[in-house]
Amino acid sequence: MRKVAVVEDDADLYALIKYNLEKEGFAVTGTQTGRGVVELCRRDRPDLLLLDIMLPDSDGLEICKAVRAHPELAHIPIIFLTARASETDRIVGLELGANDYIVKPFFVRELIARIKIQFRGQTNATRVLKAAGLELDRSSCQAKLEGNLLTLTATEFRLLEFLMSRPGVVFSREQLLDAVWGHDRAVTDRTVDVYVLRLRQKIEVDPANPVFIRSVRGFGYSFNDSLVQVPEPEQPASAATAQW
Repeated sequence: MRKVAVVEDDADLYALIKYNLEKEGFAVTGTQTGRGVVELCRRDRPDLLLLDIMLPDSDGLEICKAVRAHPELAHIPIIFLTARASETDRIVGLELGANDYIVKPFFVRELIARIKIQFRGQTNATRVLKAAGLELDRSSCQAKLEGNLLTLTATEFRLLEFLMSRPGVVFSREQLLDAVWGHDRAVTDRTVDVYVLRLRQKIEVDPANPVFIRSVRGFGYSFNDSLVQVPEPEQPASAATAQW
């Protein structure tokens, strides 16, 4: 199930969008303010961000820039949903990194269709990651080993997801701190080692001889790319019809 994050300050419109997205089989998360959107995306891992520009406490354009600048979130498709209809506004929005720009008023059917366009050609790799008997589902924020649900903290999940989604790439401790803990943090390089150890104790048959998360002496950690399984494509859903 794809997850869409909706950031829209109009309560009625937010409810309408949420209802229709859920009716189409999407999972929905979101907020009616702009404050904390980046953290919301880091926590809930949406597959797409639907973003109003004119928010009471924030500028949607600045939020878009922040998401695009974040190494963990930069890949998320962003669709602006706004009353700003000028050509200049559209160009600025797209140049800042938005994938699409929808002007209010709009047809909900068109909104659903444009959301689905962003998912064309994508596979479960954006949602479910698999490696040997390990499976991580970004939508439900759950991980399983040989079919058994793992008890992971939010930070352990983010660290495992970051490594699994980039198999074979070696990351330094500093890079992992920036990607998983963020720039505003009060932790040290040693924290990465502690969390890797905790993960190994939960996912490895023999934590002393890890198979999934490998250590690269003098540098950092890497996820074993030889274990990664290629996912099968998802089936698309149908579209809704209301107008806003």
